[in-house]
Amino acid sequence: MSGKNSETRRVRGDHCLNVFVSYELKEQLKTLAKKYDRTTSDMVRAVLRIGIPMMEGLSAAEEIMVREYISLFRKLRQVKSLKEI
Repeated sequence: MSGKNSETRRVRGDHCLNVFVSYELKEQLKTLAKKYDRTTSDMVRAVLRIGIPMMEGLSAAEEIMVREYISLFRKLRQVKSLKEI
């Protein structure tokens, strides 16, 4: 690893994350930060802290929904094949 990369890693650390967002989202974050007298970084951290559990919940619900839908589809297909006999 070059000297410059190790210096950057030491200054920022491995916990740093660069995210590219739309101009509109950035403006919303800046507006919220200004409204509640916080930094934009604080707002981003708060949104991530709140959003991650919500995303986990949505993903789990989606998995259950797909699983149930497949199960229901299989049952309906079996019923249809029984009616044809």
